Amino acid sequence: MTRDQAFLPILMAALAVASLSLMDAFMKSAALAVGALTAAWLRSLLATGIALPLWLARGGRWPRREVLLLHLQRSTVATFMALTFFYALTKLPIAEAIAISFVAPLIALYLARIMLGETIRQQAILASILGFAGTLVIIAGKIGQADFDRDTALGLVAILSSAMLYAYSFILIRRQSQVAGPAEIATFHSGVSVLILGLAIPFLFEMPETAVLRDLGAAAVLTVIGAMGLAWAYARAEAQVLVPLEYSGFLWASLFGWLFFAEELTLPTAAGTAIIIAACWLATRGRRPPPPIEQV
Repeated sequence: MTRDQAFLPILMAALAVASLSLMDAFMKSAALAVGALTAAWLRSLLATGIALPLWLARGGRWPRREVLLLHLQRSTVATFMALTFFYALTKLPIAEAIAISFVAPLIALYLARIMLGETIRQQAILASILGFAGTLVIIAGKIGQADFDRDTALGLVAILSSAMLYAYSFILIRRQSQVAGPAEIATFHSGVSVLILGLAIPFLFEMPETAVLRDLGAAAVLTVIGAMGLAWAYARAEAQVLVPLEYSGFLWASLFGWLFFAEELTLPTAAGTAIIIAACWLATRGRRPPPPIEQV
């Protein structure tokens, strides 16, 4: 494998994280307008309409029972992970929510050892700790300046719940990516969410305006791009190599939070971001991912 080929999964994962960070900005706008549940359901519905034809065009076949169960497991986890995250976005700034959610990669690194049998390199451990330290700098700076009220408390509970589910999702996507292609994963990821969230839609649905539908359409496209990009990358590199790249999402969250909602970038935020960049560099330096895995 050449040097360029070795870094393709890393590049793809980084681009996927950027896409999903932009999706978060569109989803915050939509969730503030119609509520987190309606926004999450419509995003999944639109994303399914995009991913399903892509899967069928590639000769999509109904997965084997064990693969289907894995799809259902990961999609269910991802559904509630996304719902709690989008709810948190209605209570917290985007960058702050992303920063707190960075506890997930730290947890996932060690879940990869327990569930996937991956050997955790000292370099990867140091990178995860360094990245987490960067998030603590950010949290101390941002939460310390805010009034702690009921909405803030609800947002923190929601984002911490989402982070725990996100950590488990990291492990499931590694297993899922070894047995299914990106288009199939994206289709089931969104399709199962439509079914699960649809159970509550008759009671909690709010009709969106045209501008909100545009936001949701953009979010759906970015969701498919991000889901397929992560699936492709995780099929070709170990979780411990790609997980620290999640920290780069804070850079995008800071930018999009400022552009979309005029959320201020503070000195602690800038300092924490610098630490996160250093962690990402440390995690990927001199590491070659394993050979690509055949997709079925």
